[in-house]
Amino acid sequence: MDSWKRKLRMGMVGGGQGAFIGGVHRLVAALDGQIELVAGSFSQDPENTKTTGKQLYLDPDRCYDTYQQMATAEAQRSGDDRIDFVSIVTPNSSHFSIAKAFLDAGFHVVCDKPMTHTLDEAKELVELVEKSGLVFALTHNYTGHPLIRHARHMVRSGEIGTVRKAIVEYLQDFLMVPHEKLGQKQAEWRVDPKRSGIGGTLGDVGTHCVNLLEYVTEDPVSELCADKSTFLPDRVLDEDVNALLRFSGGGKGVLCISQVATGEENGLTLRVYGSEGAIKWAQENPNYLEVYKYGEPRQTLTRGQGYLSDVAAAATRVPTGHPEGYLEAFANIYVGVADAVRRHIDGNPMKTEEYDFPTVNDGLRGMQFIYSAVESASNNSSWVSM
Repeated sequence: MDSWKRKLRMGMVGGGQGAFIGGVHRLVAALDGQIELVAGSFSQDPENTKTTGKQLYLDPDRCYDTYQQMATAEAQRSGDDRIDFVSIVTPNSSHFSIAKAFLDAGFHVVCDKPMTHTLDEAKELVELVEKSGLVFALTHNYTGHPLIRHARHMVRSGEIGTVRKAIVEYLQDFLMVPHEKLGQKQAEWRVDPKRSGIGGTLGDVGTHCVNLLEYVTEDPVSELCADKSTFLPDRVLDEDVNALLRFSGGGKGVLCISQVATGEENGLTLRVYGSEGAIKWAQENPNYLEVYKYGEPRQTLTRGQGYLSDVAAAATRVPTGHPEGYLEAFANIYVGVADAVRRHIDGNPMKTEEYDFPTVNDGLRGMQFIYSAVESASNNSSWVSM
């Protein structure tokens, strides 16, 4: 079957009226014209699902009351009509059960982060994905930025040398106000352990930090010691975390995250200092990569230039000077997914290590980070293996 002669068909679980990230997934999946949304179970409220489906011009018969109904019904449709993969954009407490249902029904999966509600679920999901042989992508979208991919290329090529120190921070003031008491859905589930798990800010932005750090350096965090804080009354999950990191290669790191950092918007920043050079990248100015070499003038690399690596060029859509950002980087994850799914359909599946997007193994790393950080903080910031 030549899958390149048609668009891939996507289903979605979650992302109904009042949700944020579901709309983002729909936009970025459609950006390159390879994917179309054809089915969904957008809410636990069937009326919300029907209304959302109507707004998206979907066939009412393919707007399902439950994800279980959707997985079963889509699996029974003919091969040239049913969905090729599902995108899961619900709170992470339901990720595992939804992913399992669709994997069991034979569908590829795209899942938002953090991957699961518990570490045990993450371990079981790794086994399920490996056993199925199906594509599983985790949407750590910041790895899709062209200059992040170039930064990884610089580390891989030896231009930075041995990583000695890395600093990653993600600062927001999103939870400065008790939005969960004011009816904001985005805050309600994030501060609720029953839906968010044992990590608050750790899961929401901390997993992005560890994923980005390990993606660029390809040097896993081996140990950490963490301190976590909760400042607003009536909250139990962490709002602010600081951690020291040790890398497998011998380098050291610092992680600083907060969702109560006054005046900060989406301040994700990565600095990597090596024996031969250093790089700095900031998500709020993603089209620039600072490069430092000892005794030489500082350089600023810009997105879209011919001097960048092939991997950066492949992730770039428009010429230099036309800014690309959050949506385009996110869309690069879906481009990688589309390629992997097409290869699978055509009988030539990729190996997991060939995927150009975060995998189920990255999801496991994120959950290991959350649990290790909570364990450390609960034991007077002792060192914990990750």
